[in-house]
Amino acid sequence: MSTSYKPADSNREEFRKYLEKAGVLDALTKVLVGLYEEPEKPNNALEFLKQHLGASGPETADVDALKGEVSELQEKIEELQEENSDLKNKLQQYEPITTTEQSPEN
Repeated sequence: MSTSYKPADSNREEFRKYLEKAGVLDALTKVLVGLYEEPEKPNNALEFLKQHLGASGPETADVDALKGEVSELQEKIEELQEENSDLKNKLQQYEPITTTEQSPEN
């Protein structure tokens, strides 16, 4: 009977080494310690783990806010580009004619 358990034990040990080498055990330990040290335990411990492991990705509200900010900044860029173009056109009206553009006095 003891021989039938050895392959399972060696598979477990290989898997444990794999997890340790990949940094999974450290990451899980840090998140679990963080949860343990939380003064007010969250209602959803699994959600806490997902957020702190990064599995759930950024919060939807954060993504929406960033998308809105990007959109606003793109509009502002377009406005500034138009203003810049208008100012360049106005400036050209007031710049003196260069000597190559002037008619010869002779």
